[in-house]
Amino acid sequence: MFFHIVLERNMQLHPRYFGRNLRENLVSKLMKDVEGTCRGLFVIQVSLCVLWANIEPLLLLENRSTWFVVAITGIENIGKGLIRDGTGFVTFPVKYQCVVFRPFKGEILEAVVTMVNKMGFFAEAGPVQIFVSNHLIPDDMEFQSGDMPSYTTSDGSVKIQKDSEVRLKIIGTRVDATEIVCA
Repeated sequence: MFFHIVLERNMQLHPRYFGRNLRENLVSKLMKDVEGTCRGLFVIQVSLCVLWANIEPLLLLENRSTWFVVAITGIENIGKGLIRDGTGFVTFPVKYQCVVFRPFKGEILEAVVTMVNKMGFFAEAGPVQIFVSNHLIPDDMEFQSGDMPSYTTSDGSVKIQKDSEVRLKIIGTRVDATEIVCA
């Protein structure tokens, strides 16, 4: 789910960026440092719902409070800089508005399959990496090895392979330090 929130960050700026464009340089550095980053890593456990197929959720686990910063939408305040002794760098407190993505337990995401193996498959939904264990894949789907590994129903009507679109229900997350991963 996406949220519009206010965050704060202390930005260090080298003296060569001081001058008329100080504000623009701070904003540019903030965008470069923050956009596309994750505050914590999600490993999300999901139940599987293939597009156009109905498959029941299998397991529910917990979710942690972490998010992925999608975009900075505005600067609320840039505080007075504090010179760091011995370096010449200045630390500015910056308060900014941004759009963040935070997956929740029970949320439905559409994802694209990136890899299939006998243990399950990996998929991506925006910044979120997802792993679906073969234990969460319906019993009527079997792993087919070969040039293009896949999970296929017994009648062949549904096939999950690389680049397939799937609909997933998040059943849990695991948080690490630098990225979002789902299972």
